[in-house]
Formats: sequence, C-alpha cells, structure tokens
Amino acid sequence: MKQAQATGSWRLHAVLLTLWFVASFGVVFFARDLGALVGGWPVGFWFAAQGAVLIFIGIVVIFAWRKNRSDGGAEPAWLPEYTARLHHRFGRALGVGLLGVLALAGAQYAGMPKPWIAGVFLALTLMMYTGIGVYGRTSRIDEYYVAGRRVPAVYNGMATAADWMSAASFISLSGGLYLQGFSGMGDQPGGLAYVLGWTGGFCLLALWVAPYLRAFDIYTLPDYFALRYGGVWPRRIAALAAVLCSLTYVVAQIYGVGLITSRLTGLHFEIGILLGLGGVLVCSFLGGMRAVTWTQVAQYVLLILAFLLPVSWLSFQQTGNPIAPFAYGQQLQKITQLEEQILHSPAEQEVIAIYQERVRQFDAKLIDVEAALRLEKTSLRNQLQHLGDTSADQAKAMALRRQIAALPRETEAARLMWTRQREETLEHAQPLGNLHRHTQAFAGDPQGSAQEQAAYQSSRANFLALMFCLMVGTAGLPHLLTRFFTTPSVQQARVSVAWSLGFIALLYLCAPALAVFVKYEIMANLVGQHISALPSWMGQWSRDASLLSFSDVNGDGLLQFAELHIGADVVMLASPEIGGLPFIFSVLVAAGGLAAALSTADGLLLTIGNALAHDLAFGGDTDPATAMRTVMWSKFALLVVALLAAYAAAQRPAAILYLVAASFSLAGAGLVPAMVLGIFWRGATRKGAVCGMLVGLGVTLFYMASNLPPLKGALGLSSGGLWWGIAPVSAGVFGVPAGVVATFLVSLVWPERAASQTGRA
Repeated sequence: MKQAQATGSWRLHAVLLTLWFVASFGVVFFARDLGALVGGWPVGFWFAAQGAVLIFIGIVVIFAWRKNRSDGGAEPAWLPEYTARLHHRFGRALGVGLLGVLALAGAQYAGMPKPWIAGVFLALTLMMYTGIGVYGRTSRIDEYYVAGRRVPAVYNGMATAADWMSAASFISLSGGLYLQGFSGMGDQPGGLAYVLGWTGGFCLLALWVAPYLRAFDIYTLPDYFALRYGGVWPRRIAALAAVLCSLTYVVAQIYGVGLITSRLTGLHFEIGILLGLGGVLVCSFLGGMRAVTWTQVAQYVLLILAFLLPVSWLSFQQTGNPIAPFAYGQQLQKITQLEEQILHSPAEQEVIAIYQERVRQFDAKLIDVEAALRLEKTSLRNQLQHLGDTSADQAKAMALRRQIAALPRETEAARLMWTRQREETLEHAQPLGNLHRHTQAFAGDPQGSAQEQAAYQSSRANFLALMFCLMVGTAGLPHLLTRFFTTPSVQQARVSVAWSLGFIALLYLCAPALAVFVKYEIMANLVGQHISALPSWMGQWSRDASLLSFSDVNGDGLLQFAELHIGADVVMLASPEIGGLPFIFSVLVAAGGLAAALSTADGLLLTIGNALAHDLAFGGDTDPATAMRTVMWSKFALLVVALLAAYAAAQRPAAILYLVAASFSLAGAGLVPAMVLGIFWRGATRKGAVCGMLVGLGVTLFYMASNLPPLKGALGLSSGGLWWGIAPVSAGVFGVPAGVVATFLVSLVWPERAASQTGRA
C-alpha cells in the first residue's frame, strides 16, 4: 500500500512539474511565434501575463487536493471552531475598517484639508498595527517563532501574500511593466519575467519544499539543515545565507517606508523612516510571529483594496468593464497603433534629433573635462556681465547665477555629472524614449541581421534566466518558508500555499493591466497636448524629477512622448489622480504601499533576528529553561538589525535595487540545492550539503561582484565578463546548478549516515 502511494505521489509530482515547465519555460521560449490574435489578445502576451498564472494556481490546488486525499489523517479537532471564530472577528474588523475609510471620504467632502486626511489615515493604520502588536505580545518560544502553529490555511495565505508582496511588487511592478513591456531590453531584462517568476516559484514551493519542511516541526529554516544533516556547520552556513539574502531586502523595504511616509505626510524622509520603523518594531519585537501574522492579515486587506480600486476604475473608464484582467486586451492593440504613430511622427523625430545633438555635446565635453568646465564657467560669467538692468534681465541674471553655482568645483565631479546627464539624454534620444514595444516578446529579430538575431537570443536568454532565478529563489527565501511553519498540520501547509498564490495572483494579474491602462492614457490623451493644458497631477509629481519630468524641447508648445520621463513608482502611486479619483484614494494607495513595505519588513527582520540569535548564538537550543533568554536575544538582535537597516536606508543607496533582485539568486543558489536534495534523496550528506551551499553562494557572489560596477569598484575587481551574455542579477542560473552538482558529487565521494531521515509530507 505504501509503495503504491509513493508511486502515485511521484507520478503526481512528475505530471505537475511537466505542466509547470511547459506553461512557463516552454511557452516563453516560443512566445515570439505566438503572436496571433485570439479575441483581441496576442496569444504569447496573454499566456505570459495571465494564462501561465492561472495554470500555476491550478497546479498547487490539484497538488494539495490529491495529496491531502491520499494521505488521509484528520485535522486537529479544535481547528473548525477556531477558524469560525476568526471568520467572525475578521468580518467585524473589515467592516470597521471600511466604515473608517468612508468616514474620511465624508470628511474630505465636508472640506477637511488634505494633509489632515493623510495624517489621520496614516496615524490610524499605524495605531492598528501597534494595537495588534501589543495584543499579540508573547515570550513563549513557540508563539514567538511560529505563532503556536495555530494559523489556519486561509489566514496564513493572506499573511504570506502580504509578506511576499513587498513595496517592489505593490509600487514598482506595474511601473516596471510600463517601462519594459513584455520582456525588457538592453540592460533591463524583466517585464513579464517578474510575474511568471514570482508566481511560478510557488509551484516549486508547494511540490518541493513547504509541506516537507512543515513535517519536521522546526522553528527556523537553519533548524532543518541541522536536523537533516547534523553538526554545526550546516546550520551556521544556512543562517548566514538567510541573513545575507534578507539584509539588503529589508533595507529596501525600510527605504520604501520612509519614501511613502514622507510623501503621505510631508515629513522629512528620515522622520518617515522612524515612524514606519516604529510600526514594524512594535509587532515583531513584542509578539514575534504571532503578532506579525495578524498584522500581515490586516495589511494584505489594505494593500489589495488599494491596488484593485484604481485599476478597476481605470478599466471601467477606458473599456466600460471594471474587471481589469478581462478588459485590457483591447487596449493592447491600441497601444501598438499609437507606438507606430509615435515612431513615425515628425515632431518626435525632431525632439530625438535635438537630444542626439546634446549627446554629442556631452561627448565633446568629456574628451577634455577640465578645459570644458573652465570654458563653461567663463561663458556663463560673460553672459552675466553683459546683462542690462531690466526686470527680464534680472530674472535671467538669477538663472545664470544658479547655473554657475550648480557647476562642479572639481574636474572629477564634473566628469561624473556630465556622464550621468549624457546617459539620461541618450535614453531620450532613442525611439519611444528607449521603451520596448509593449507586446513584443524579446528585443531584436530572429529573422533579421546577425546583430538583430544576437540581440534576440540574448534578450530571450536573459528573460528565461531571470525567470528561473526568481522561481528557484522563491522556493528558498527564509522569511517566506517560515510562514508555512505556522500552520496546524502538513495538510494545512499544502492548502496554505494554494491560498497564498490565489491572494497574490489578485495583484499580479492586475499589475500588467494597470501598466497598459496608464500607458494608453499617456499616449492617447497626454501626448500632443499643449504644455499649459496638462493635468495638475503632472505638475505635482514633477517636483521630484526622478519620478516625473517633462519639457518643451523643440519649442512647439506641445508635449511629445520623447519629452516625457516617467519613473516606475509613479505608475501605481499616481493612478488615482490619473483616473480622476478623489484624494482619499490617493491616500489609500500610499497606505497600501506602506502596508506592503511594512509587512515584508516585519517578516525579514524577524527572520534575520532569529537566525542571529536562535541559530548562531544559541545553536538552535529550545530547552524550556533557556527559552526566555533565547527569545530576548532574538528581540535584541531584531532591534539592532532594524536600526542598522534604517541607517543604511537613510543613506539612499543607489545600488540597492540590484542587490534586492539579486537576493533571489542568493537564496536559490545558497539554500535550495542542499534543502531539496536533503528532502528527496537519502544519500545527501553533511559534507555534500556544506560544499553545495558554499559553492552555490560562491559562484553567485563571484559572478555578481565581477560584473556589477558598484561591487566591482568596492572590491577592486577587474571585469570578469558576462557568461553567455547573462546579466549579473541572474547569477543564480549558474550558482544553482553548481550547488546541485557539488552536493551530489561530494555526497557520493564521502558517503555518511545522515543525521535524520528525509521529510515525509
């Protein structure tokens, strides 16, 4: 009987993994050939944006249903009644929250100032998070680390979704899709690779990892490595890998907290960091996973409402259908036509020619920076001397003085400034403002010249590599895996993965739609308008040139597409204003972004603190006599890491986004090979796991360090060159196979008796 069940289990795994592979890598590989229109949708685009995600949901649902049926076994007797009580509490809390939003909307209608509305909304959300943290405070080790293993699947799914959908998913995903289209181009591979990678990874999480780890009854991911392989080094290396791939991630979240809080309230960026950090620390410091879980449930509801309402309104405005994923296909074809018009517009060509001339001017300056800087200073001073005394001349004189003051004093500073300005100008000098055609799969042309064919092969390879790293990294991120340790049983862990992906898909299915609606609004209704007639939201967001900027480059008084720069964050944050919604919706979106950043920061800080204290300092000791001391040290480590991360975020590090994306490669290469082989192969040994983790991390870190300019300069490395043209952010595509091979070969060469049996789930 057991043998039949095992055979059936492997057959189920094989069928579902084959379906996962075909729906992701198989379809994407041939996406350029799937350009036919069906119901107004380009087949390849629809499948990458929606079809594959729906298949991924089906895979995890079928796996949970079939495995739970075959395993049998009753759920805990207390679970149905406990879940029913939670449903009633959740319904009451949701009703109170919606009434609060309606009350603030009424206050705005009654004339309440906008800054007051924003301040009250922010204060109420932070008070809610703080209240949950105080209510959930605990010093019990099982409550602090795994919420007592009493979180039902549906609520753990919400908490996991909030933990997973960071500020990058909530704020930047739609913006990235706006800028990169289907697949990105040049040094920005991505586009729909993020949607596929971040959802397809949950199939690996369900089939390979989550239920098997839950069967071990552990507190942290390094606990698994210690229990499975024995000794101290598997735990230590796993703990260090967990800290490494989580640290820069949490810095980015705290940076997002400061950014959103400061814009919502008008406070300084650093004060915004401290306010947001207070909300994080109250939950994670006082109650650990118990408080964080229920805070994340509330944060999920807030962030998903904040995302769905603006995109649904834009969908209704443009198509008459509020269900955005069903409606935006018709806008894709309109965007394709508008792109052709912009590419052949004489006014656009004129603007591009002006930018190209400016690029040549920067090139001339960079030949001899010292002489060019001296000449520019002399020219501005001569213009200042020849001005008269009229009011117009005085205004021009003030402008010239500001230009003189803005000029760098040192030659190297001038070189850096002009190099940066040249790169920005060069982007404007490209067709479509250096944006990829929205529905085109991959750059270049497989039937074109040798250069175009090479560009096509490189674009497709980078798309597939990034998707692979995001998928495998998803299955190895410690703060995500820890969430499934909180469920009451293995069966609930399987169901929880399905709920998690379903809740996440609500946002990921709508993010491509939002990018399309905003791009259509800009191309159809803003491009060609007189500069003086542009909507007020553009003037407000253009106060920060990194988010939005526009200028009349050719002097015709009209806005051309090449004259407009939009940062990725604006697409989501400004969506209520683009759709003409009341101010309360703008506040709701900002609060949703804050909830996304805080929820992920909670999980990451807790993971880092636990790895440092529970796994490194105390070696996984769970003796009741020392439990209080272990928890207190975890809290202290969490506090120290939070303050260090806040300090790093306050420095506004330029390379943080690259490092955050790279954390998926680090998690995938450092943890997944030894973890998965340990689950499914009895022959995996301690030496094999240690070597596999070190080799995987080493290859990944080397490839990133030898090719990323910030790290390369800091470490004094010369360029190692790209391997097969793969971007450094996808270094895990080399680290993961290296980790698998190292674990397998070393385990064969030095066999030993494993410390524990493989997981059974």
